[in-house]
Amino acid sequence: MSAHLLIAGGGIGGLCAAVALARAGQKIDVLEQAPKFGEIGAGIQLWPNVTHRLRSLGLEDAIASVAARPEALTIRNAADSAVLARMPLGDSILRKYGSPYLCVHRVELHGVLLAAAQNMPLVTLTTDARISRVVTRRESVSVGASGAREWEGDGLIGADGLWSIVRERVVASTLPPRPTGHTAWRALVPCDSLPAKLRSVDVQAWLAEQLHVVAYPVRGGDWLSLVVIAESELTGSDPGDWDQEASAGALLNVIGDRCDGVRPLIDAMPSWRAWTVNIRPPVAGPDEMANDRIALLGDSSHPMAPHLAQGAAMAIEDAVALAECTGDGGPDSLPDAFARYAAARWRRNARVQAQAKRDGDIFHSRGTMRMARDAALRVVGGLWLDAPWLYEG
Repeated sequence: MSAHLLIAGGGIGGLCAAVALARAGQKIDVLEQAPKFGEIGAGIQLWPNVTHRLRSLGLEDAIASVAARPEALTIRNAADSAVLARMPLGDSILRKYGSPYLCVHRVELHGVLLAAAQNMPLVTLTTDARISRVVTRRESVSVGASGAREWEGDGLIGADGLWSIVRERVVASTLPPRPTGHTAWRALVPCDSLPAKLRSVDVQAWLAEQLHVVAYPVRGGDWLSLVVIAESELTGSDPGDWDQEASAGALLNVIGDRCDGVRPLIDAMPSWRAWTVNIRPPVAGPDEMANDRIALLGDSSHPMAPHLAQGAAMAIEDAVALAECTGDGGPDSLPDAFARYAAARWRRNARVQAQAKRDGDIFHSRGTMRMARDAALRVVGGLWLDAPWLYEG
């Protein structure tokens, strides 16, 4: 007999877990706090480690239909746009890792996962279910929400993000996420609305002191996603809101004259959204990812800085690994399955968290460290940008 699993959160990680677990034969209830299923944000980079997982779920064609497939990643000096390094993508990365590098809009990736979940008889999707309490029993877990509603299952998966309620039942003494001192500004624009010289079908990154800028195509290459991450507080912001309306003037005050090489592209953006970057320390052990009949995935367990472009990827990896460990086992097998999952995942997630922070330090370096970084990039180029330990999965 298969198990009945509750999933708190209907974002990318929660829906991916629902699809993966239902494919394994488990009955799933997805509980989403918002009035309707949806996603916000801009672009996501899908490196081979995550496209490989999506292919294992039978979603390769659906993702490819909405994705862009850049041919290269180019790193530039933000002051004058001079090229520092170039890494081939496209067929080159496909041959090396057996799975492609793609860029997608968050909304479209979420839509693919939502459509897959909606087509699975074993998955029930519920909205407007903001979880307020979690009760664990010897052989079950129940959750309650507003309106005196309650759900009971054999196990619970916390995919409820950075400010997770479920996390409190796994990690007994936990501090809130902490701001890194970075603000991320993001913008989206149709490529055909840009001057020809500002359009690009590849991934471009510009490095400056205490900030960096990344641009890449999404929506099949028809739109451009632009992100500026700077060491700056988002004045008057709600640290829990990662989709705040932002002022172009405030952004320009932050970047000053450090980004002259990319300033025309920044000026061409019609509007901006912003959020304060928050993280937790790297996962310290398997007990921070699972406890008895409750497991965590994605940001509920291991939120990370965005510098490595692996936040959503690790949630997807978690989801597939969770399904692999759980299989079609019944209720009695869940505690052991969740323990195997946590043991298999915690070190990798901790390593990615730590590397994402280090990459931010390197990207934003100053003085002699910045000069050494630029010299190394010019010498080793794409080899410095590649990460086989990560992309091989």
